[in-house]
Amino acid sequence: MEQYIAYGYLISAVLFMIGLKRLSSPATARVGNWISMAAMAIAIAATALNADLDFKWIIIGGIAGAIIGAVASRIVAMTAMPEMIAIFNGCGGAASALVATAEFVKLNPQAFDGFNLGTILLSVIIGAFTVTGSILAFIKLQELITGAPIVYKGQQFVNAILALVMVAAAVGLFYRPEHYTYFYIMLGLAAALGILLVLPIGGADMPVVISLLNSYSGVAVSMTGFVLNNNALIIVGSMVGAAGLILTKIMCDAMNRSIGNVIFGAFGAVSAVAADAGDGPKGSVKVYTVDDLVIVLQNADSVIFVPGYGMAAGQAQHVVRELGDMLEADGVDVKYAIHPVAGRMPGHMNVLLAEADVSYDKLYAMEDINDDFKNTDVVIVVGANDVVNPGAKTNPASPIYGMPVLNVEEARTVVVLKRSLGVGFAGIDNELFFYENTMMVLGNAKQSLQGVIEHLND
Repeated sequence: MEQYIAYGYLISAVLFMIGLKRLSSPATARVGNWISMAAMAIAIAATALNADLDFKWIIIGGIAGAIIGAVASRIVAMTAMPEMIAIFNGCGGAASALVATAEFVKLNPQAFDGFNLGTILLSVIIGAFTVTGSILAFIKLQELITGAPIVYKGQQFVNAILALVMVAAAVGLFYRPEHYTYFYIMLGLAAALGILLVLPIGGADMPVVISLLNSYSGVAVSMTGFVLNNNALIIVGSMVGAAGLILTKIMCDAMNRSIGNVIFGAFGAVSAVAADAGDGPKGSVKVYTVDDLVIVLQNADSVIFVPGYGMAAGQAQHVVRELGDMLEADGVDVKYAIHPVAGRMPGHMNVLLAEADVSYDKLYAMEDINDDFKNTDVVIVVGANDVVNPGAKTNPASPIYGMPVLNVEEARTVVVLKRSLGVGFAGIDNELFFYENTMMVLGNAKQSLQGVIEHLND
């Protein structure tokens, strides 16, 4: 029987790798999901072949999870995907911490060896940290509290002291596992640090935070695999941890920042720096109407849409696709430019546009389309802000200086659809709004685009 279980885990691991590879492209992501689901089913079946399992609780848990997943898939809007991903990360961390805690309580302290106890401690610490950090990320994304960085004097010093005490408790527990007080101190401080380290992270860094928490959840699962001597958990957890870390690195490179700067930099709390430097935007903002935008589009041969979080918040992705289809029907070359950190999670804009049935071959990553803007008649920025701010290239005093941005200002005409002239997540004015070739169309982006469509139909 053990041989069949091992074969099942091997097949599952191979399918997970294939599924993960497929998820790297929007065109193959759906198939990748099905392959990954098949891999999970095989892993569950292989685990069920183990003896001494209480199938009553397994069945109850499976039914409960299936109901929750089915309901969530029906009622959670695509615009709320970042919040759901944050909760899923937290669930992974919570499961790992609970399993490791159960193993610690169940086993006789005298039976622990160094490796077994070490993996239990790591699973508890990383799992507890992940669940509380993910919950706070969810709360911030839901705007139940401010999405801006929450900082206070001596914040990093307090975090460092708590981390040292947590490590000391873990070391004490390692040598005296019968002292449960060490365990509770370690668990409580790990949970507290998950909250405290996410507090100073602003909304602009949420894509990085979500991918980093995803990596943490994978590492916690892998540690739990060592605790349970389960190869499937070890392999899958390692894959998730590595993939999340690589994605985090990609996100940081997209903002020209380090992971340490994201975690400890409180991005968005330094907005006054650029203003005080005297190098802010010059000139005046020119506000136009929907009628003006219609005239511009009627004379355009090429259009690039640049979506941002405002498109997600206004649920304007379907209207964007409808306008794009209309322009293409009139012979206009239409493309969509995707900045890596636009939105609230990695791939947020890709997911929303895919939901609106925008063809995958029209979605272009920043590095693939940045050279095309100078040859484009009209760029329509739908709710994006910091990712199209030329100040990232021209103003050394700006907190986003050095962050790669989309070169939208090089187009013949730039149309910015935005509710107001308010700042983005970085808390700074956008120099693009003051450019001579920029048309600001203020108001609800979805309603503005619907107005354009009505005019074009007439």
